[in-house]
Parts: sequence; structure tokens; C-alpha cells
Amino acid sequence: MNLLGQPAYVGRHCGSHLYDVTPEVVDFYSEALDDRNPLYARFAPPLLHHSECYKTVGEWYLKNLFGNLHAQQDWELFAPIRVGSQVRTRSTIIDRYHKRGRDYVVNESDLLDAETGALLVRGRTHQSFLPPKEDQEKGGFVVDESSAKKKTPRPPFPTATGEEMASTRKTIDARRCWMFSGPGRNYHTDKEQAAKIGFPNIVVQGMMTTCFAAQVMLDQFGEGFLQGGKMSLKLTNVLWVDESVTAYGRVREETPEGTRTRVHCDVWVEKDDGTRVLIGDASGLR
Repeated sequence: MNLLGQPAYVGRHCGSHLYDVTPEVVDFYSEALDDRNPLYARFAPPLLHHSECYKTVGEWYLKNLFGNLHAQQDWELFAPIRVGSQVRTRSTIIDRYHKRGRDYVVNESDLLDAETGALLVRGRTHQSFLPPKEDQEKGGFVVDESSAKKKTPRPPFPTATGEEMASTRKTIDARRCWMFSGPGRNYHTDKEQAAKIGFPNIVVQGMMTTCFAAQVMLDQFGEGFLQGGKMSLKLTNVLWVDESVTAYGRVREETPEGTRTRVHCDVWVEKDDGTRVLIGDASGLR
């Protein structure tokens, strides 16, 4: 079978880019996320290129954009990103599946040191799409503030009972959305664009909440997160512009890993009213 004319097939290479990791780029990230870790004098934030997969959406997104949502995000950190270095990316479709009335495409984006070829960061993005329907062209919202609050309750979380890590609170205004998801007009930066694909207001990009979870882990484990850190995160509810959230972490268990110890944690991000927008597990080395 000839797959070259078919979009979003497993194995499709979606693109590659070369970037300079300058102090200015790091400073912009720090300002956008209000994340100013002292390690950023030497190393870039591990999720500096958080949205690389979205630079090539034409290569892996399904045709129907109405109501598409970021459902899950996995991160693996293999080595720190050095400030002053060059990095190269590559993007590949690694999976497709159907679940609870939605179609999912999984994009794997690798970040490599351009000089040595060493793998630095790997992200896997599970994007969900509604099957095309004629009535989606007739207006209405696929989800709004009211329907988002009526989602089926999830099992109790967190289950971890260990040390509580330092939390971080954020308010996501329009400027922060633009810095993180701009500079173009899209449903993460512009209310009119959001309405076109079924949302009544600007939807805060899911990657931003994964960065908040990463900040909690980095503050706790430092270089033990930059080299060897892992996160598997589910985006469980919609976060809207001008809402505030707090990112939390709690230690679940410790396991030996070679000469070091891997610390497994529950992480979550919730709104001021207690609505969880992200839950998952993460780990760092000690």
C-alpha cells in the first residue's frame, strides 16, 4: 500500500528544525512562565521547546480541528540543554488510536544536541480529535465553562502520602498566553480564533501546565531532574485565560537505580476552585 499520500500515518516524519539556545531565549521563557531557576544561568529550561510538535501540525493533525484537545503529554529528560549550544529537533508520528468517541494521534518530538547528536529531551503528545460531523459547522461550543465542570469524577488523586514538595501558583493572563503560544493568532491567544473551533474563550495551551509541573520537579531535584527526569501527564480539564492555578507535587516512593535513587512523585495542577486540569506521575534522581 502506498502511504505517501495519506496524512497522519504511523512512521511519518513530520519535520526537523535547528535552534540556537541563547540567553535571550531562556530569559523569554523565564518571563513567560515566571520561572527563574538559578540553573538557567548554565542550562536551559528542560521544556524550552515545549511546543515543537505544533510547528508541523500540517503533517500530523487530522482534518477536523473542531474541538481538538491535547489529552496527554509524556516527557523524558536525558541530558541538560546547555545555554550557548545548538539543538536540532525531529518529529515523528508513532501511534494512532480511537478511544471514547475520539481519534488520537501521537507525535514524538526529539531534541538533540546539534554538535554531538546526543538525545536531550523526548516528548510524546497525544492529541485528540472529534470525528467530522455536519452539525459541527452549525455553531455552538464543544466545551464551555459549565460543561467542563460536569466531567465524570476521576478516581482519588493523589495517592502519594510522602513528602509534599514546594508548590507554585500562576495566573495566566492574555499576555502570558501570547508569550507562550504566540506570536500568531490562534485559539490559545485569541478569543475569536477559539470560537471558530468550538471554544467560548481563549484556551490556555496544555503544554503550559506541563511546564508548571516541570518547574515543581526541577525546584525539588535540580540536575537530578534535568538528567533522568520523567513525567507522564494527563490533561483532565480546560484551563481558560485569566484563571489561576497552583502546581503541586508529593513523593510516592523511592527505588534504587544504579548508584542513585529514583524518587517517584504524584504531580497535579488545579484551579482555585479545586478543579484539576492536569494529573500524572513524575520522577527525578537523587
